[in-house]
Amino acid sequence: MAQDDPERKVVQLSGIILNADSTEAVPGVNIYVPKMGRGTSSNRFGYFSMPVVAGDSVVFSFIGLKRQAIKVPDDINEDKLSYILTMVEDEYALAEVEVTPYPTEEEFKNAVLALNIEEQNPLNRGNLSPQLLLRYAEEMPASGNENFRQFTNQQMMQTMDRYGPRPLPLLNPFAWSQFIQSIKRGDLKGRDRD
Repeated sequence: MAQDDPERKVVQLSGIILNADSTEAVPGVNIYVPKMGRGTSSNRFGYFSMPVVAGDSVVFSFIGLKRQAIKVPDDINEDKLSYILTMVEDEYALAEVEVTPYPTEEEFKNAVLALNIEEQNPLNRGNLSPQLLLRYAEEMPASGNENFRQFTNQQMMQTMDRYGPRPLPLLNPFAWSQFIQSIKRGDLKGRDRD
């Protein structure tokens, strides 16, 4: 669309996303332009960067935090735009719970002791066995937090191994060959004297 409308300028939007008290960065915030269907997410330091078009609305969302939106100005002159965004916790209103106590503590104890959970719900028999719980845990898909942790660990390993794995010289046949040739030439004899 930006190519069809030459007046709309492409801008590099970047910034940092912090929590409400501005002490910690918020990683994994979804940042997207709903009209265009493109977006990104903040890294582990809360930093994000993405190209947008002047006039775009950009939405920031994260589970447990209030969704926020900003609009890129139509008349922006710069080719880059930076924001420091603070996200506030989203408060959920729960339904009212009415607590009615037993008249006496003795009646409460008797009611708890007389309670038979298996009789009240026969479908739950055996659902808490350790074998069944282990099977459920093995079959359960990873949560969003686990997926994000795995993804960041993979990024860190890629960064650490950017230049390839470090070779172990004891397993390198060429290093052994050079070592044996240096012994035959007598290179190590001069070092013993020093």
